[in-house]
Amino acid sequence: MKSIKSFFTDTNILLLMALGLFLLHMFTNHQYGFHQDEMVVMDNANNLDWGFIEYPPLTPFLARVEVTLFGFSLVSARTFPALAHAIVLVLAGLMARELGGKRAAQILAASVSAIAPIALIQGSLIQYVTFDFLWSVLIAYFVIRLLKSDNPRWWLGIGAVIGLGMLTKYTMAFYVAGLVGGVLLTDARKYLRSKWLWGGVAISVLIFLPNLIWQVQHNFVSLEFLSSIHARDVAIGRADDYVIEQFLLASNPFTILIWMAGLYYYFGTQAGKSFRVIGWIFVITFFIYLFTQGRSYYQAPAYPMLIAAGAVVWQGWVEKLSAAKTRLVAGATWGFVGIGALIGGALSLPIAPINSPLWDVTSEVHDIFTEQIGWDEMVQTTAGVYSNLLDDEKLRVGILAGENDEAAALNLLGGEYGLPNAISGSNSYFLRGYGNPPPEILIVIGFSEEDADSLFEECLVAGGTGNKYGIRNDLSDPPNIFVCRAPRLPWDELWERLKRYS
Repeated sequence: MKSIKSFFTDTNILLLMALGLFLLHMFTNHQYGFHQDEMVVMDNANNLDWGFIEYPPLTPFLARVEVTLFGFSLVSARTFPALAHAIVLVLAGLMARELGGKRAAQILAASVSAIAPIALIQGSLIQYVTFDFLWSVLIAYFVIRLLKSDNPRWWLGIGAVIGLGMLTKYTMAFYVAGLVGGVLLTDARKYLRSKWLWGGVAISVLIFLPNLIWQVQHNFVSLEFLSSIHARDVAIGRADDYVIEQFLLASNPFTILIWMAGLYYYFGTQAGKSFRVIGWIFVITFFIYLFTQGRSYYQAPAYPMLIAAGAVVWQGWVEKLSAAKTRLVAGATWGFVGIGALIGGALSLPIAPINSPLWDVTSEVHDIFTEQIGWDEMVQTTAGVYSNLLDDEKLRVGILAGENDEAAALNLLGGEYGLPNAISGSNSYFLRGYGNPPPEILIVIGFSEEDADSLFEECLVAGGTGNKYGIRNDLSDPPNIFVCRAPRLPWDELWERLKRYS
């Protein structure tokens, strides 16, 4: 009995919670199909480079590792995201510990950090935002260790993680801006004289350097891409709900008071003064994204460091109460956490039966699940169109996709049907070109009839991109698959016309 009790240390409890979260993802994340963005990551994993137009190279590399280790499947592709979310849970608890939190505060911080809707979604999909979330939380943990220990060697770890972050998502630069601002605005300015800080800077640059060289070689094409995508997002209103979504998606609405208490800890308490750099990271990045009209989930990785501090504030408050009031407050707190976890999980985890009432609710909240439907049907229909061609035509045919996700799905799922690799002018697929010799006959997907006719002399409808559930998503609009012949322009000119960012 004593050995069992000794096993349940604070650290082991956090690890058991992380294991539970990991298994939750692994047993629920194969309900539908690949998300459209996952398709692109997985296909980019088969075309590894030091950079891609839409993002840096680390996420496709991790996807390649997964496929090599576990094979190609939904579960294998989502193993590392589930692991990343589990690690975030542990880090949140450890941050609370470093800030003075006892076991209850550590468990509270870990639980609250894990149930934010965005965190739950990112833990079930292989996307670059998933690992950006992990690196951001890990940096915050390292900064807390730095400030608590006053050991400047922590800057080496901070620099290394920043480098990984820059190889994952370029918005890490804004997080670094928050860190720099926090250092300049607090007593942490003293580290500017430390060789360890500058050593960390050197490490981060060295890790990021291969991608930086790739950008130079490609005329910083990602800046053009990001500018185009940002202009599109602003135009269609994707940044309009930035503030309200901080409360509904980036954090769990049932635990708002905890992260708000964390802000109070960093800026309103004597104990928090030593860690105020962390508070400034949150504030500075919040306003950067607000003023630049960033999307709400960009700020999501900054909440666990507030939640950890908020759990410590909660602990200090509860310890001053009588035993009866302590039980009441603890019960209410965990009641709200439990309700938040149930609602957050129901809306954010892929567990709703398709076309069920819960599915209808989740589809109103976000499109993550609807965009996982129909890929197999699209590939099967394309294979049917291909099989109906004459044998000599199959030697001269290519598949042209309007979007990179359509091209990725065809490349990933079309092999068993003997389909040729798809080409597309969208994002990084543009750099891969149209083949030599170029195709003479095209199976065209993802173009309206008007656009297809503007590109080719002859186009005939040969199929559609619907799905058996009747669900409308990006894949089903435009709905037709064409067989087209005789491009209206030479291929080099046609390819430039097909270039697009999406």
